[in-house]
Amino acid sequence: MKTDNGTPAVQKPRAVVCLSGGMDSAVCAAIAAQEFDTYAVHFSYGQRTEQKELSSARAIAGKLGLHTLLPLRVDIFRLIGGSALTDESIAVPAGEPDAAATGSLIPVTYVPFRNAHFLAAAVSWAEVLGAKTVFIGAVEQDSSGYPDCRPAYYQAFRELVRTGTREGDIEIRTPLIHLRKHAIVRLGLELGAPFHVTWSCYSGDQIACGVCESCVLRLRAFAEAGVDDPIPYATNPR
Repeated sequence: MKTDNGTPAVQKPRAVVCLSGGMDSAVCAAIAAQEFDTYAVHFSYGQRTEQKELSSARAIAGKLGLHTLLPLRVDIFRLIGGSALTDESIAVPAGEPDAAATGSLIPVTYVPFRNAHFLAAAVSWAEVLGAKTVFIGAVEQDSSGYPDCRPAYYQAFRELVRTGTREGDIEIRTPLIHLRKHAIVRLGLELGAPFHVTWSCYSGDQIACGVCESCVLRLRAFAEAGVDDPIPYATNPR
């Protein structure tokens, strides 16, 4: 391939990014796209807002010029339940606007061992593509206390990839894991992440509820960053 002036184009290495459609994954994808020819993978797993999340992921991929978006369906979580995100018999709790983001109790919105399934699929695709890097927008500081958002979890998964893949040289990158949410907002603005098409709400599928834990964390992040959240809310606790 050549550029417009006839010189050979520099071919970027390939990377896979897990793209949920949320603000963190959008920023993570924007980071990946700076350096890599980026292939996005999105997972529908029976979550309440799966159609909205998929449409957001597609919009993000288009806005960032990602190579492609591969939508995958993982039905295990809908079948086993155990999370308010996949089991409609479990209510999605409201978030507390001024409460600490992380705590000692794992909330009912935790989907059991979800990120292991996502990363396994992403690494499998990376092997097929010849990609040596997999990105995921996990965040520990302002997560909801999910155990699969901890640095130790990803360190252990890196060892699994090293010992369980053909070449053992696929890197798992978590560029946001130590950042606070408001810092992620600021970074996303610098990188041109399309926040206006992202989706974070746990319960609404047309307009964000503004009261679930994910909405509250997001609204707090934009407020602390000193900018307006570009998506509308049914209820804005601030």
